[in-house]
Amino acid sequence: MSDIRSEAHAAPTVAPLAAHESRTGHRILAVAITVLLMTLGAYAEVPMPGNLVPVTLQSMVVILSGVMLGPTLGAAAMISYVAIGAAGVPVFSGAGAGVGHLFGPTGGFLMAFPAAAAAAGVIAGPVRRGAAGALRLFVGLALGSIVVFAGGVPYLAFYVGSIERAIAFGFTPFLLGSVIKLIGAFAVAWRLRERTLRLL
Repeated sequence: MSDIRSEAHAAPTVAPLAAHESRTGHRILAVAITVLLMTLGAYAEVPMPGNLVPVTLQSMVVILSGVMLGPTLGAAAMISYVAIGAAGVPVFSGAGAGVGHLFGPTGGFLMAFPAAAAAAGVIAGPVRRGAAGALRLFVGLALGSIVVFAGGVPYLAFYVGSIERAIAFGFTPFLLGSVIKLIGAFAVAWRLRERTLRLL
């Protein structure tokens, strides 16, 4: 009789434990997929003649990670990506790898990725429908993009000699592309964000 009672008391704890383990697995998988997407985004680069900074799809993945995974997990995915690349895995643009990339012309952009993802996720906040939710999501994505440039351009100035030249090389040529990626990121997040956050 006592064994039956013990089993009856233990049974309710199984479901929460299984849910917790499932959620943990989803989070690990989400980080792994994000790192893979960052790598693919880095490989899909378009070198710009005379420019130290190539065009990639990474900034779109960065801001999406913050709003699709949430600020903490999005930032964790970006930290994982940068750490893996610094450790020697060729995940950076041009199949680059090594800690030296963090001290190169694009190092500021790389190191800004975690903060950009976190900022996007924090400002976007919980999923909300309607105009207010759409505005917060768009502002969050836009702020994430700004953080990437805010980290990358001043760092680039050390390599090109002035902040004016850094803006000319690291911001102005990418402005139109960033707007297009921002719109694309908004479309993806508005459609899928609720589903991904529910799983995490």
